[in-house]
Amino acid sequence: MREARTDLLVELPKSYNTTQLLIDRLNRENADPDSASAIYAAKDGSGQWVEIATPEYVALVRRLAKALIDLGVAPGARVAIMSRTRFEWALVEQAIWFAGAVSVPVYETSSAYQVEWILRDSGARHVFAESAERAAIVEAAVAQLGEDVEIYCFDEAHSVAGGAAAGEATGGVVSVGLTAGSDLALLLAAGARSAVSDTELEAARTSAGYDDVATLVYTSGTTGRAKGCRMTHGNFAGVAVNLVPHMREVVHEGSRTLMFLPLAHVLARAVQQCCVHSGTTVAHGPDVSELMGDMASFRPTFLLAVPRIFEKIRSGALAKAEAAGKGRIFARAEQVAIAVSKHRDAAARGTGAKLPLAVRAQHALFDRILYPKLRAVLGGRARYAISGAGALNDDLAHFFRGAGIQLLEGYGLTESTAPATVNQVGSARVGSVGIPIPGTTVRIAEDSEVLLRGVGIFAGYQDNDEATAAAFTEDGYFATGDLGELDADGFLSITGRKKELIVTAGGKNVSPGPLEELIRASRLVETAVVVGDQRPFIGALISLDRQELPKWAAARGIDLGSAAENPEVLSEIQSAVDAANKTVSHAEGVKKFTIVEHEFTEESGHLTPSMKLKRTAVIETCAEAIEDLYRR
Repeated sequence: MREARTDLLVELPKSYNTTQLLIDRLNRENADPDSASAIYAAKDGSGQWVEIATPEYVALVRRLAKALIDLGVAPGARVAIMSRTRFEWALVEQAIWFAGAVSVPVYETSSAYQVEWILRDSGARHVFAESAERAAIVEAAVAQLGEDVEIYCFDEAHSVAGGAAAGEATGGVVSVGLTAGSDLALLLAAGARSAVSDTELEAARTSAGYDDVATLVYTSGTTGRAKGCRMTHGNFAGVAVNLVPHMREVVHEGSRTLMFLPLAHVLARAVQQCCVHSGTTVAHGPDVSELMGDMASFRPTFLLAVPRIFEKIRSGALAKAEAAGKGRIFARAEQVAIAVSKHRDAAARGTGAKLPLAVRAQHALFDRILYPKLRAVLGGRARYAISGAGALNDDLAHFFRGAGIQLLEGYGLTESTAPATVNQVGSARVGSVGIPIPGTTVRIAEDSEVLLRGVGIFAGYQDNDEATAAAFTEDGYFATGDLGELDADGFLSITGRKKELIVTAGGKNVSPGPLEELIRASRLVETAVVVGDQRPFIGALISLDRQELPKWAAARGIDLGSAAENPEVLSEIQSAVDAANKTVSHAEGVKKFTIVEHEFTEESGHLTPSMKLKRTAVIETCAEAIEDLYRR
């Protein structure tokens, strides 16, 4: 199949903008109070979750929007946000939209150099920063910019002087974790006293339409300057109203999710708008080190995560089992879960033999004594998780599904407002990224590039007509740069990245992504980077997992200092390489690997904020190691 399409379910009027998702929810809940769910939950000063009802939230948004208008934020103005994933992030962005303005997300890990470029390119002259530390980064950027920029803090008083006492006229906002006396608390108090009328605010809120820009999202990019993607209100609202009925078993009235992916990334915000539309309650987890505790206390019904999170959960569960002398039991439970999940896929296709009685009995046993412990890690209520922003290992997906948590893999990019395809409950195919979401067409080009058209496709790059023109085909499809294939039922599988294809000296084309994903399935591997462009064979650079390795080595009496040369460690890595090699031809397989001391992180410049590998940067850093690999 060369093309697959899912028809649009809901067509919105041209006057519709993203704020209407919130207003529609408010109106529904006012009409039927019994259906009302908290729209957000945030921690109070004691660390307890406090639920925020939709009317309370809308009141806060309106107050803050009035304060922004008083500060000179006019319709179409750009306002930046630099913060971790927090309730305040959602509040501020919604207020920006209510003022008719455009949000400009900035990753909290960005440097002053990166912030300066985003401010310069976007024209943002108002910035919300999470803390004094991040405000200092913005100030350094502003010094380079040479323009007047107002900076407001979530956690401190930075620019807003005077005003009401903390918490005054803010609807108790301080009780849900907002800092007393901070710029944000003072702005909320000022908004409550604002002379801006409700009529003026409503005019600002409705000033933007379906085709107007809602947010400028700067692609983290593996090379070059970040490009600002012009995402419209129609992109966010259109995706939300069409995706929610497509994923009704997951995202629905009364569902709950803990958002911990960066809200600067379009995926998290697209899903957050789906939650606003559907009646879901959203909590935020800004500190990844507290993620397990947050899940245990908030107890989400579904999660949005990248594959590495699930890999870590599985590795952690295995390490605990081994420490308790139950490693073999865990291994068998994993095998059984995978077998049961694979049998479900085969049964759905009408193929495969009947599942053996012994396997069914073992699965029932493990579902009483072991799988609940895995589910408890996610809070005990989650039955679904949406996986995106990276390739999901097939066996990992089968393991979690067999253990009672279905991982629904999807695919998309910033330029498609994240989800372009996704697997659905009841028809998911492990190994694929699902079918097109409603209102989306997927086409496979002659060179196997994935092309997209539909409701989520962006309006082009900010002030960059050349890049915009290059991103689309003559007939209007967005060229993703990813390689893929469609099966007979329209399920998309991603097979590689067009620009990352390795061509060996023998002329063999090799896509590194699938091999890297399989090698990384080893609990000892943090990062795998396949190399071999214009080389005689395919090799791999391996960085060891700095969390798992110490536990694994201690259990076997291995000296951590010499682990990279230890035969047991090398054997474990070789097993992962061998497993990966079984999925490709001999010429495409990894012939040699080397363990490198480098830790590939965003801070080191080797990963993007969305955790994608900056391949060129890794190859430059490890040039000597690569040469040694091919000299051996």
